[in-house]
Amino acid sequence: MDDILKLDATVLAGRIADGTLTAEALMIATLDHVDAVNPALNAIVSRVDRETLLAQARAADAGPRKGPLHGLPIAVKDLADVAGIPTSMGCAALAGMVPRTSDVMVQRMIDAGAIVIGKTNTPEFGLGSHTYNPVFGATRNAIDSSRSAGGSSGGAALALAARMTSIADGSDMMGSLRNPAGWNEIYGLRPTWGAVPSEPKGDTFLHQLSTGGPMARSPADLALLLDVQAGRDPRQPHSLNHTPVAGRLDADVSGRKIAWLGDWSGAYPMEAGVMDHAAAAVARLGAMGCVVEAVSAPFKAADIWEAWITLRSWSVSVGLGALYDNAGMRAKLKPEAIWEIERGRALTLAQVQAASVIRSRWFEKAASLFETYDAFVLPTAQCYPFPVEWDWPREIAGVKMDTYHRWMEVVVPVSLIGLPCLAVPAGLGANGLPMGLQIAGPRGADLALLQLGQAWHQQLT
Repeated sequence: MDDILKLDATVLAGRIADGTLTAEALMIATLDHVDAVNPALNAIVSRVDRETLLAQARAADAGPRKGPLHGLPIAVKDLADVAGIPTSMGCAALAGMVPRTSDVMVQRMIDAGAIVIGKTNTPEFGLGSHTYNPVFGATRNAIDSSRSAGGSSGGAALALAARMTSIADGSDMMGSLRNPAGWNEIYGLRPTWGAVPSEPKGDTFLHQLSTGGPMARSPADLALLLDVQAGRDPRQPHSLNHTPVAGRLDADVSGRKIAWLGDWSGAYPMEAGVMDHAAAAVARLGAMGCVVEAVSAPFKAADIWEAWITLRSWSVSVGLGALYDNAGMRAKLKPEAIWEIERGRALTLAQVQAASVIRSRWFEKAASLFETYDAFVLPTAQCYPFPVEWDWPREIAGVKMDTYHRWMEVVVPVSLIGLPCLAVPAGLGANGLPMGLQIAGPRGADLALLQLGQAWHQQLT
């Protein structure tokens, strides 16, 4: 591997800006490395041809600096559109479809100078936290290639961990940034909902569950990318104003109060070793000067789960309904997608309203929790990376998983109410497999979480 690929994105961008590194040299090193490692790992798909990318890199060297990502190679998650590059979303029914325009978040990265080298692999429509699909196959774990990279941003996490890119975009509905970050020893930030604008189309009020966000190998690089991705868009009135966070991460975090929620008072079954692993990692927060307290579950897990699967199925059934209604395309959908659509369409208005009431009650309770604590902490997953041949774990700690995503229930308290949440690496367990922590704060606390992440990262390095 070329030594420059070991550098953070902030360093690479700085060297391109001061002329000590060319975009072309970085692109050559990147493409050579991708050629060497990607075939066995399968992180980057729908690659742009080499000569086109080298021409773009030379143009970046010859032209004015576009922005903070000038000359940096990136690969975009295959749920987002990049003009001129196929978007399959991992679905055979969409394979080969080429969009004419880029999504808002993608265009912002391009406008900031990033050069898109391809897409990162994802499960079909991002459903499930294991990155495999009938179009491109499975993506492997960075630590143990016989195991899953997680998902749905598994390709992005692996590309970062294997140093095929220095930054990556992800998206998070049900832990899709957080689980693969924890399983590949990188960082991922699920921003406050609305910080990174969604696409300005269809309903924008009722389905506020998913968000885009940054992934990187350091909190400073998360901040670099977040500043590009975030901010108001006049076409999406729900989008939020953004105050830049880059350069503001070094802070004294001593005295910050952290609630350790563990397994949610026993509600979330955990694979053997996960709780001890996570608890040891949480102790590092204390070493940073934070005040860590074990706290009982603040809300009934079963209620959060019921609200979540209702609102999620309802949202998925709306988003994928047109494909389901086309018999030819329906035959190419994965069973989990059909299950979500049919379940969502069977819901009554009363059930949706009841789920939203639970969401409101949990939001209120979380707000009261944050009156005492600056953040709460949970593991990023309930099990370690499982064999890549599986579709999903059928059982954890002797408890049968009754849906394809029940094994990821630990991420739902954050997702249901749009909280910002930072996934940090927690190292390897006794079994040699990785796990992470998710650190969640109140809405708008993105900078505060990144500051905790920066202190965490400095302690690790």
